[in-house]
Amino acid sequence: MSDLVASAHDTIEQTLAEINRAELTHQRSYYPSPWNWQDEVLYFLFLDRFSDGTEAGGYRNIQGQETSSGRSTPLFDLTKDNQNVDFTTWFEAGKTWCGGHINGVNDKLGYLKRMGITAIWLSPVFKQVSRSHDYHGYGIQNFLDVDPHFGTRDDLKTLVAAAHRAGIRVILDIILNHAGNVFAYNNNQVYQYFDGQVFPVQGFRASSDDAGSIPFGPIDLNDRPQAWPDQAIWPREFQSASVWTRQGQINHWEGYPEYLDGDFLSLKDINNGSAPKDPAISWDVMRRINEFEKHPPLDYLCEVYKFWIAFADVDGFRIDTVKHMEPGAVRYFSNVIHEYAQSLGKENFYLIGEITGGRAHACNLMDKTGINAALGINDIPDKLENLAKGWRPPGNPNTAAQEGYFDLFRNSVLDDKHSHQWYGEHIVTMFDDHDQVGVEPKYRFARRNTNDYQFLPLAIGLNLTTLGIPCLYYGTEQGFNGTDIRTHERAFSDVVLRECMFGGPFGSFQSQGRHFFNEQHEIYRLIQNICRLRTELLPLRRGRQYQRPIAAHQDHFFYPQALNGQLRYVVAWSRLFSDQEVVCAINTDPEHAITVWITVDHALQQNKIFVCRLSTQADQVGQSVAVDHLNGSAIRVTVPPAGFVIYSPE
Repeated sequence: MSDLVASAHDTIEQTLAEINRAELTHQRSYYPSPWNWQDEVLYFLFLDRFSDGTEAGGYRNIQGQETSSGRSTPLFDLTKDNQNVDFTTWFEAGKTWCGGHINGVNDKLGYLKRMGITAIWLSPVFKQVSRSHDYHGYGIQNFLDVDPHFGTRDDLKTLVAAAHRAGIRVILDIILNHAGNVFAYNNNQVYQYFDGQVFPVQGFRASSDDAGSIPFGPIDLNDRPQAWPDQAIWPREFQSASVWTRQGQINHWEGYPEYLDGDFLSLKDINNGSAPKDPAISWDVMRRINEFEKHPPLDYLCEVYKFWIAFADVDGFRIDTVKHMEPGAVRYFSNVIHEYAQSLGKENFYLIGEITGGRAHACNLMDKTGINAALGINDIPDKLENLAKGWRPPGNPNTAAQEGYFDLFRNSVLDDKHSHQWYGEHIVTMFDDHDQVGVEPKYRFARRNTNDYQFLPLAIGLNLTTLGIPCLYYGTEQGFNGTDIRTHERAFSDVVLRECMFGGPFGSFQSQGRHFFNEQHEIYRLIQNICRLRTELLPLRRGRQYQRPIAAHQDHFFYPQALNGQLRYVVAWSRLFSDQEVVCAINTDPEHAITVWITVDHALQQNKIFVCRLSTQADQVGQSVAVDHLNGSAIRVTVPPAGFVIYSPE
C-alpha cells in the first residue's frame, strides 16, 4: 500500500492556490440533492471500525451475490464467539487503529441498501497527524488528503459514485473548529486556557511524538523537504502562526469565551474570526454575528470544503463542534457552501451541525446561522432511549412540561417554531451514538449483562417513525453491546461505543476475529421492514405527530405516565399527512402483551378498517381492526411484550 500512497501524494496540492475547481467540474454532472431530507434514513459509520473487506458470509454484495470466496473472517456466532477475549486486551485494541477503510464501505453498499439506508454519514476521512492514534479522524494534518489508513482520494470518489448508483447519498464529517495536534507549546508543555492568554509555541510537530522540531511558520521545502507530506500542517496556508488561537486547552466547557478560543483537548484551535467577548452578551447570537470579523483561516476552510464537493460529489456535511465556533463563522461558511453546492446543481446540500448545549440553543443557532439541521441535542437520545426501556414518561399534551420524548416535538411554540415541520426537517434523531456527551460510564443501548436488548425494537421504532430525520449508528442493527465495565477509570470510555463491524481485534460482544454483517439478524430485518414502510407510507416520513390517549376500558382514555419512576405500558402516537394517518405503538412491558384502544383522527377515520402493517409478533401482520366510536374514534390493538406495531387504514 505504501507505493500506492506515495504515488497518490505526488498529485496532492500543497497550497489552496493549486486547486483548479473549474477543471474538476468541467462538463461534469453532479448528483442532485433529495427533494426533502425527511425522506432519508441516515447511517453513521466509523471508517476505521466498519469494514476491512475480509468478511465472509452472512451478507450479499450490491448485485445480491454471496461474498465468501477468498475471504478470511467468519460471521459472529453468539453461542460460540461471545466474549472470546479478556476485557483488557479487547479494550486496549480499541484505543488505536483497527483497519477499516473506504473500500470496505464500498464492499458493503448492498448490505446498507437492503437494510433501507439512503444516506451514509462517514467519519472524517482526512489525513491525520503521523504516528497518532486518531483513528476517529478528527485530528487533521492535511485538509486536502485522505489518510492512508483509509485509502486515497480516488477511493473516496469511487465510493461516492458507487453509492449514488445504489441510490445512497454520502455525507462527509468535517471540522472547522480545529486541526490535529500539529504543534507543540514551549517545551512541549500542556497549557490550560487562562483569561485569553496567548501561549508561546515551540514549533510544528514532525509526528505525534515530536516535541515541536519544525519552526512555527511557513515551511520552505528547499530547507526541509522531509516536511511534505507527513509533517506539520497542510495545505501551506495553515502554516501561518496567525491561523491558531494558541490559548491552551479548554478547562470549563461551558465557560465563555473559553469554549470558543481554547484548544479542544490536544486538538489545536483555528482562529476563524473574532466577535465581542463579554460573557454578558454570550446569549445574543445576532449581535455576535453582526459584529463578527472574519479572519483568513475561515476562507481557507471554505476553499478546502468546496474542493471536496467538487472532487468527490458528496451530498452534505456534518459539521463537528459547532458550539465551539463563533456563530458568525458558521453563518459565513453555511452561505458560502450552500451557494457553491447550488452552482453544481445540489440545491439542497445538507449541513448538519453538532450542537450540544440543549434544544433551545440548537434552535437559535440553526435559525441564525443557516445550517440545515442539528445533531447532538442531548435530551433527545436520553428521552428516546429511556422511554423505550420504560424509565422515562412519554409526555403529556395536557401540560406544558417538557418531561417526555413526545413533549420535545409537541411544544414547538416554546422554541419559537410555527409547526411540527420545523422539527421534521431540522432535527436529526439518533441514539447509541459515539460521543454520549456527559454520560459516564459509556455504554451501548443493548449494554452487556442486562435485559436492555429486548427493548431495542422499541427504540428502533421510535427513531424511525417519529419526527426528525432518523440516523442509525453503525452496529445497532446487530445489537452491539459495548460497555465500559471499568470501575475506577473513565479515560477513553467512548472506545466501547466504537466496536469493529468487521471484528478484527475489537469486535462487539468483547470478541475478536468475527464479523457482524448478518442480514438475517432480527434487528436488521426489523429496520429493513420499517424502512420499507417509510417508503410506502408518506406520513411516517413527513407527517404531523400526535401522542395518542389510550384506554384499557372503553370509558377512560388517558396518556400513560410513569409510576414510581417506571412505565410498563403502551405508548401510542399517530403521524398525519393531509388526509392520511398511520398509528404506531410500543409496549414497554417485557413480559405481557397489552390490549388497548388507541385514539385516531375522528374526522378522517370514521367507519374505516385499520390493518397491521408491522409487528414484532409476526402473526399479527395483516390482521384488521374496525374503528370503534370511542373517544371520537379509536382502534383496539394488542401490542406484544416489549413490542412495536404499525397500523394504517386498508
